[in-house]
Amino acid sequence: MTNLQLLWFILIGVLFSGFFFLEGFDFGVGMLVKSFAKNEAERDVVIRSIGPHWDGNEVWLITAGGAMFASFPMWYATLFSGFYLVLFLILAALIFRGVSFEFRANMQTEKWRNFWEWASTIGSFCAAFLFGMLFTAMIAGMPIDKNGDMTAHFFDYVNLFSLVGGVAVTVLSLVHGLNFIRLKTSGALRERALAWNKILYPVLFAGEVLFAILLYFSTDFFAKKPLTTTAIVVALVIFTCLAYWGVLGNHEWLSFIGSGLSLISVVVLIFNGLFPRVMIANNPAYSLLIKNSSSSPYTLHLMTILTFSILPIVLIYFIWSYWVFYKRLASPKQNA
Repeated sequence: MTNLQLLWFILIGVLFSGFFFLEGFDFGVGMLVKSFAKNEAERDVVIRSIGPHWDGNEVWLITAGGAMFASFPMWYATLFSGFYLVLFLILAALIFRGVSFEFRANMQTEKWRNFWEWASTIGSFCAAFLFGMLFTAMIAGMPIDKNGDMTAHFFDYVNLFSLVGGVAVTVLSLVHGLNFIRLKTSGALRERALAWNKILYPVLFAGEVLFAILLYFSTDFFAKKPLTTTAIVVALVIFTCLAYWGVLGNHEWLSFIGSGLSLISVVVLIFNGLFPRVMIANNPAYSLLIKNSSSSPYTLHLMTILTFSILPIVLIYFIWSYWVFYKRLASPKQNA
């Protein structure tokens, strides 16, 4: 394994970490449109809280997929073909959710506004749940042959471990979204988000314990990397505790950073367990490795130069866009 291969494996992990940190609260807020907001005026505020950011946050996913395609084409081919149906459903959920914001704003009747609000809620839920299910099923091991072709069946994708992983990512996104609403709004919405998180965090703790138990029995992470896997699981719990402490003490930034780092910890856990593999096969001899799944050294070298030339400009623009829209949104009056 070369340094450039390792670098790009880490960079893809960083891109997925950024995606789940940023898009995680978008998913959470999207899921809350119908259940959390009590009237149309509140739903307007909830949607406006992520309005300037959600489409930009999705760029992290596109970039991660593009980086995987360019740097590890065999990983991309096996993952995207083997999980084709799951990824198709994720794409449909993201499209449905994305257009819902625009269509809702232009609907003239309550019936169709209600339809697109449900589209936002269901699309956000499905995207978060399916992402969690996909990555959990992937690390449990899949039926991959010596050519890198995956021929999985229904229960390879849908099983207790993958369902718990999907629920865990969904709940993490939900509390992250509530923490973001606490940062972006004032008044009744902010207070309600605090009250909801006081209820949801104990549920999240129970889910994390169940996920850790199933991780032990369903993967080889603890067997192959006992120290780092245990450390990351402990870090995940600690970050969740910090976020919950921020909820109980009404420390908004602590809650938001804690829930975001919890999502990042899940990504770090996955990439730590994968290394030095990129796809885990049921037969260990057929697992795809970093060293034999990457592009040529010249391609990786050229990609590295281009990435580190453009990346600072992109990050500056990204940070600037959040700075421009940092102000809180006022909750509408209760009689609105």
